Amino acid sequence: MGFIIAQYCILILILTQDIISAEIRLDQSSAEVKKPGEAVKISCKISGYSMTGYYLHWIRQKPGQALEWIGRMDTGSNSAKYADSVKDHFKMTEDVSTSMQFLEAKSLRAEDTAVYYCARQPQ
Repeated sequence: MGFIIAQYCILILILTQDIISAEIRLDQSSAEVKKPGEAVKISCKISGYSMTGYYLHWIRQKPGQALEWIGRMDTGSNSAKYADSVKDHFKMTEDVSTSMQFLEAKSLRAEDTAVYYCARQPQ
């Protein structure tokens, strides 16, 4: 009886490991502290699914405020749509070969202080 229980435990662990290795992940670059006027490029590494064919959104949250949508990338086509408030300030790009998305600002402003997030839109 003890052998049968051990056999099931091993099988469950193996199945769980397979499920975990297939998870969808969006891994962002490390936090950075920048001064006004400096440039920044934030990355979002996609794994667990084919990057093309989904919208990838960038969102930020300023201290004490609600989430603010920055824009979205139609992944695989390098086609971006921006919120009017940031249209000429941020630039979204992608590298399909490495499954990377980027959000870049050439000249930061004090009001850009926020936590930035990338998020995939479900189909």
